[in-house]
Amino acid sequence: MVTETDLALPGGDTLHVYDTGDDSGGRLAVFWHHGTPNVGAPPAPLFAAADRLGLRWVSYDRPGYGGSTRRPGRDVASAAEFTARVADALGIARFATMGHSGGTPHALACAALLPDRVLAVVGGAGLAPYDAEGLDWFAGMIASGVASLRAAAEGREAKERYETSGVEYDPEFTPADLAALRGRWSWLDSVVRPAVRGGPGGLVDDDIAYVTPWGFDPAQVTAPVLLLHGERDRLVPAAHSAWLARRCPSAELRLAPSDGHISVLNGSEAALEWLRHRTG
Repeated sequence: MVTETDLALPGGDTLHVYDTGDDSGGRLAVFWHHGTPNVGAPPAPLFAAADRLGLRWVSYDRPGYGGSTRRPGRDVASAAEFTARVADALGIARFATMGHSGGTPHALACAALLPDRVLAVVGGAGLAPYDAEGLDWFAGMIASGVASLRAAAEGREAKERYETSGVEYDPEFTPADLAALRGRWSWLDSVVRPAVRGGPGGLVDDDIAYVTPWGFDPAQVTAPVLLLHGERDRLVPAAHSAWLARRCPSAELRLAPSDGHISVLNGSEAALEWLRHRTG
């Protein structure tokens, strides 16, 4: 069962929060950081595995999505502030983080900036920083992704103009991705549709955050990190996770030769087992 609440922030803003329970019986809180554009509901396809492993899902809509107040100009590092406020409100001292796609940088931000609280990180199909040294950031990326993120790099006005121009985004999903979306990961439709229905604000702010300074260096992450990436992913090419794995001191990279951007999530249960093992 998922409980949804609104958390008041200083200044009058709101974060919409999701929680699957308490930490009774030694359950470890795992903060889920959603992709772009999604709302923040935790991943229902992983609920059974989380119950088996004694994990509690906690998450929130990033500002501009769902029930969370938009905050233009937020950077990736802001996820640490928001996560800490949610954790404090729920009485959670220490926790793990997990993200998919655009959620991975936000999960890493928490580990970098809350080193005494974050025990481990799992990231799937995540982006590297836009200024990553030695990485050809757009190499291998689908045309729609390149156009969208180049617009973000040109600034807020250009990005907002791009998102309201009526341009169609083609994710060019692989056959494995499409099979995953017809199966258990059809759940993604339930978090994408409300995000899109709410307008482009959250997506605009996310994409600008990805291509501007993140507010931290992944090299600051000292907690154990597991990175998953499909080698056929063209929304976020696998070179991004390979770069992050070299940059994060305690990172392990698992490449899936046949997977794309969505089907890589099929490795999430094994990743949760890794997380539980690393956190005791």
